[in-house]
Order: sequence, then structure tokens, then C-alpha cells
Amino acid sequence: MEIINGKTLAQEIREKLKIECDELKIKGIKPKLAVIMVGEDKASKVYVKNKSKACNEIGIEFEEHLLSADITQDELISLIKKLNTDSTIHGILLQSPIPKNLDINEAFRTITPEKDVDGFNPINVGKLCLNQDTFVSCTPYGIMKMFEKYNIDLEGKDVVIIGRSNIVGKPLIQCCLNKNATVTVCHSKTKNLKEHTKNADVLIVAIGKPKFVTEDMVKENAVIIDVGINRGEDGKLTGDVDFENVSKKASYITPVPGGVGPMTIAMLMNNVIKASSN
Repeated sequence: MEIINGKTLAQEIREKLKIECDELKIKGIKPKLAVIMVGEDKASKVYVKNKSKACNEIGIEFEEHLLSADITQDELISLIKKLNTDSTIHGILLQSPIPKNLDINEAFRTITPEKDVDGFNPINVGKLCLNQDTFVSCTPYGIMKMFEKYNIDLEGKDVVIIGRSNIVGKPLIQCCLNKNATVTVCHSKTKNLKEHTKNADVLIVAIGKPKFVTEDMVKENAVIIDVGINRGEDGKLTGDVDFENVSKKASYITPVPGGVGPMTIAMLMNNVIKASSN
């Protein structure tokens, strides 16, 4: 069993991006990311802080727009449109979740595809489906980079994804299909979940339920990618997979923390540099 070290890989990627960022600055291009956060979500505050830190490390300029929870949809859209036309900004990110009275899909549609470093604009989602060059959602992109680094070839493999969110599950389907995998997607309405997971050469879990996947649900030598981040009553972070027991059967497995999480931010930084280069 080999642990897929997302922290080390993310650091490698960030160091390369710093060099690319310096090269862009020599050409007179100053990469810049604008982040919009609506409301006071505690987890979002941590994520935004981590993104700011990563930008600082690489040399990407960071602009933060903190909006109150009672902002109107028109005000949010107006801000996005203003950022779209600002030539000094290369990437725009709307931190989710946002208050329920706001339409996040309209907001994602409004972010111009060329600055959509989160990969949520329908045009970029469509390009991913067609296997065209585009901005790929950062968590799925990070997972694909892990497969690349560890020489895990998906061609002809049975990949099972638990979770169908727009942020992780759905883009992952396309990413894996584009690598010629046979993809099965499971979710809360799936019958006989264990039958599907036991068949997986590669099992990717993104549902937000601590230690949901147990040893009896996976086959020998499966590759296990745990996207879940859950905080236990003791304050410790745990994934969606029972790491201690499942790792005994896995050929490769990602830990939590230190697995997929650092890769998500690294790929966001990658997308900002890509947007700056275009």
C-alpha cells in the first residue's frame, strides 16, 4: 500500500508555478485573483485565507471582496460584471456556499469563461464534456494530477465515484471518461451500493460522511481517493473513508488531511497562472 501524498505534490506544483509567475511578471503581466465571499461561513473563511496564503507564496496578487449576507442578487451580479471588465484581474472565484436567497448558478454563468478559474461556468463545463482545453474544477483536476504523478492509468479501469455534486462528482465523471475509464456514479438513491464499490478498481468518495466507506466495501488492491473533510467531535479532521482499516486492502490511498485538500488549492493557483498566460 502506498499513501498518495497530496501535500508534497501540491508543494512541487506551487514551486513550478512560482517560477512561471515570475516569468509572466518579466513580460509585464501581474497575475491577479479576485475572490468574492458572501456571508460569514466559518469554513469559507478558512478556505479563503488558505487561498490568499497560496497566492502570496506564488506571487499572485489577491483581491478580496467580502459581502454581507443580505446583499441582493443584482448587487452580486453587478460586482462580477465589474470584475469581468477589469483588465488587471485574470481570475474570479465565488466562494461557495452563498446565502440561499441568492442564485449561485446565475453568478457562475456571469463569470466570464476566460476568468472562470473554478471551472463552473457552463461553457467551461461543456468544454470538459467535449474533452477540449478548458478550466477544470480544481478538486477533480487535483485528483487527475495525483493519478498522473503516481502513474495510475485509468484506461479500461472500473472507476466508481460516490457523490454527484457539481463541484466534484460530475466533473470527475468527465475527467475519468476522458482517460478511457468505465465510470459508475453512486449517490444517495443508489441501490446495493456495496455491490458497486466492491467492483471498483478506483474508488473516489466525496459525500461528506465521516468514515462512510469501510473495509468490507472495497476490493483488494483498489485505489482509494478520499475527498471528504469532516471535523470530528475531538476537532480532528477525518475523511469519508475509514482510513485505518481500508488502507490494509488498498494499493494506493489518500490521507485526510494531506491528500486531496492541498491539491485543490494548487490547481486553483495553476488555473490563475493559466488565465494570466492566455
